[in-house]
Amino acid sequence: MFLENTLNRGRQQGWIEVICGSMFSGKTEELIRRLRRAEFAQMKVEIFKPKIDVRYSDEEVVSHNRASIRSTAIEHSSQLLILASDVEVIGIDEAQFFDDGLPEVCNQLANQGVRVIIAGLDMDYLGRPFGPMPHLLAIAEFVTKVHAICVKTGHLAHHSYRITEGDSLVQLGEKESYLPLSRQAFNEAMNKKK
Repeated sequence: MFLENTLNRGRQQGWIEVICGSMFSGKTEELIRRLRRAEFAQMKVEIFKPKIDVRYSDEEVVSHNRASIRSTAIEHSSQLLILASDVEVIGIDEAQFFDDGLPEVCNQLANQGVRVIIAGLDMDYLGRPFGPMPHLLAIAEFVTKVHAICVKTGHLAHHSYRITEGDSLVQLGEKESYLPLSRQAFNEAMNKKK
């Protein structure tokens, strides 16, 4: 037992961190902050986002307040295993847009000693769990839920309410398309649509 503990002592340990919440809550900003700290500590860091997210830049993850960090856009979560070889920290933004294989890929990376930091919407515009996020929340060692401020009540916003037409699950947008709303304001708005 003592020898086993001694052998594992210097080995890098991996884990999964998830940053979730509504739109305009600071998820990407917090992701960038954590990744910058890892870079400052001279760790090998790689950042990925889904190829679909081209709102601000093809080659950077950019927060709503314009903080940015270099990234690689990918089509499928399996690409992470190929592109992230020999890294210590992996950042993944807009995780809700990835395929359902993302949780297993993140588990595999964490089991290999990688610190995996994920940011994404936990709920879609209808208030339902979004994409692979519920699974990621379940397997993560660390979960940070961040909140925006409701534009109607001034309370904590938990929902991303879509103000534009359309029923497509994926609709990229910003303030012209979505409002952060509290539970009360979201339920009132959804009832008006019925």
